[in-house]
Amino acid sequence: MGSAELQGVHRVNSNGKTYYYAWRGGPRLPSLPGSQEFLAAYRKALDDKNTANSDKFSSIVYAYRTSDQYAKLADSTKRNWSPVLDKIDEHFGELSSGVFGRPEKVRPLIRLWRNQYSDRPRTADYVMQVLSRVLSFAVDPLGKIAVNPCKGIKNLYKNDRSAIIWTEADLKTMKTATDDKGKPACSVEVAFAMDLAIHTGLRMGDLVKLRWSHVGEDAIVFATGKSRGRKEAVIPLYDDLRALLDRIPKRTHTILSNSRGRVWTQDGLASSFHTAKKLAGLKHRDLHFHDLRGTAATKFYTIGLPNRIIAEIMGWSEDEVANIIRRYVDRTAATRTLIAQINAGVKQG
Repeated sequence: MGSAELQGVHRVNSNGKTYYYAWRGGPRLPSLPGSQEFLAAYRKALDDKNTANSDKFSSIVYAYRTSDQYAKLADSTKRNWSPVLDKIDEHFGELSSGVFGRPEKVRPLIRLWRNQYSDRPRTADYVMQVLSRVLSFAVDPLGKIAVNPCKGIKNLYKNDRSAIIWTEADLKTMKTATDDKGKPACSVEVAFAMDLAIHTGLRMGDLVKLRWSHVGEDAIVFATGKSRGRKEAVIPLYDDLRALLDRIPKRTHTILSNSRGRVWTQDGLASSFHTAKKLAGLKHRDLHFHDLRGTAATKFYTIGLPNRIIAEIMGWSEDEVANIIRRYVDRTAATRTLIAQINAGVKQG
């Protein structure tokens, strides 16, 4: 294990030699990164620091970072959260843990810290999300505080995406546009990923993991990553989905593959998607890959599927379905569906 893989290790080059410290200003570590002696000294330094500062908030941040909860996060989430945890530790680490058990006292401090990002409201809400997760961990399982003081602090970023979905016109533009050299803006592989999202409602992180072995005789059954495998999405193999699967070439054990015939990574698919969207002239449109789930919800809802069935297909609870429909299904689609249901009821009557 190299020093870059150990959180906070500080490297100093002096007189042609390289020295390693457990953290900036911390004890020097013997031997070289990757050796057992180096790793043992690093762990001992952190344990000593944690013991000495067990009444400080830095001990809670450290406990969360070394917890099973943190270990189970997606690698991409850990990469994004790690620098935020550094900022949290740097700003709040020396405070007593007990301060966070007094919401009325600590909330002004939290808001003050959050407000330094007020010119970037999405960033402000993101760092608050990470801090809230640490404080929830302090409540349970640590039992250091009784309540999470972040609760009740409102988000700064407001973005109602309830009417934002990929329309047929958007999808056609994405798939048929060409770049300045006349080449397709969107590769066949990215188009397959988008179509599969629309027909299954799965997130990008789940789509790249979806295997041919998940396709059964009557349905695709997949344990979703967002639920850490606790929920299964059961997607019936309706005709349009079967037709899509028939069009996708079987080049890897996963259903989706990139242009080199290899398994997509989430970062690779995300990068290719954003490039295609830019080349297709859709950069100005506030459309995300995640909004394809809204398109899927719209598709399922407008053909008359009840919330219970949509929940089974997408791996949500019925309450989550209701919330997602309110967020994603545009008013026109919802109104047309309501009219069709009313007309059907009148005819039956």
